[in-house]
Amino acid sequence: MKLKGACLFGQSGGPTSVINASASGVFLEAMKHDCITEIYGAEHGIKGILEERFFDIRQEDVKELEFLKNTPSSALGSVRYKLKPVNVSDADYRRILEVFKKYNIRYFFYNGGNDSMDTCNKISKYLQLADYECRIIGIPKTIDNDLNGTDHCPGYGSAARYVATTIMELFHDIHVYDTGLITIVEVMGRNAGWLTAASALASLKGAGPDLIYLPEVPFDVDKFVNDVKNVAKKKNGKAFVVLSEGIKDMDGKYISEYLVSLDRDSFGHAQLGGVATVLAGIISDNLKVKVRPIELSLLQRCAAHLASGRDVEEAFMAGQMAVKYAVEGETDRMVAFERLPGKEYKIKCKLLDIRQAANIEKKIPISWITEDRTGVKKEFLDYALPLIQGEINFPLEDNLPRFAKLKKVLVNKK
Repeated sequence: MKLKGACLFGQSGGPTSVINASASGVFLEAMKHDCITEIYGAEHGIKGILEERFFDIRQEDVKELEFLKNTPSSALGSVRYKLKPVNVSDADYRRILEVFKKYNIRYFFYNGGNDSMDTCNKISKYLQLADYECRIIGIPKTIDNDLNGTDHCPGYGSAARYVATTIMELFHDIHVYDTGLITIVEVMGRNAGWLTAASALASLKGAGPDLIYLPEVPFDVDKFVNDVKNVAKKKNGKAFVVLSEGIKDMDGKYISEYLVSLDRDSFGHAQLGGVATVLAGIISDNLKVKVRPIELSLLQRCAAHLASGRDVEEAFMAGQMAVKYAVEGETDRMVAFERLPGKEYKIKCKLLDIRQAANIEKKIPISWITEDRTGVKKEFLDYALPLIQGEINFPLEDNLPRFAKLKKVLVNKK
């Protein structure tokens, strides 16, 4: 007999332009299964569970749930909340079990990155020890593309397309005048440079950066100054640089910390940003030239208008498959993608033990980075180019995006 009970879905961590496509996949697929009695969405992820704030998804119009496929950010609200190890404090875990029993939640889907998979793993293990049967499946998402065990992550292809397109547009803009200009673009990426490396895709169209710096290799400020100086000499005083916000020096210190000390979130992660400004000041002082720092910031993760059609469909599929796997009896797993061999791009979904994804970062292979540490090789381009393909069916009203408008009816269960 199939497990019968309510299903709960939550979103966590930094949003993407396709995270709601996974939500749409979960909700629409859950409606097809009689064993799923109720469908809830947790407001602000794990925080909504602890505070017992659930949206009744069955009260939503199906058409609006379909619009989620092209709606950016986290429609239910996201959160950065770290569960303490159960041996340190079990208060949150006891509360979660209490809530799950109250609402008869037997299917739990959590959509997020490394830390979210860690949350999934902790809850799953606790419920097993408490002998409470609940199928728990993690659904991957991150523009950083750094989740272990999956070929790529939903959200990355769209952000990569945005970065590559924006770099091409900037390339044309900065070459308008015949005067010298050093342009430094800062891209998201803490310890993995997948998104920064996507700027190299612009080079396939002759409009890419001169220098790319990734966090996988140590960053040397003196070498950087010389690299920029050499490029500017050859290119009439111009140099186009793209670098990751997470680049560090040989001692492991973030370059952005050269300006100010960094705040940290609840997971202990440094709040990055500002490295382009730091390095622009260094270049200006050393080379006495005009420098323009540009930080793409939140734009790179919310640009649904430039989403990869393939990314949208795969994110939706990840949500669908999570429900199917759970109904079939799977638990304690994360949905992952496996790229099949051959010239034509094909993937299949698979399940990964959630411990293999929790808090383990996948970085760009060092062999894919050029020997001078200022670019990426063909292996990366062959990997990334298929992920930005596909047209999107982007709904418009008055030639402006038509995003989902959810009622967000809170469940009142006394």
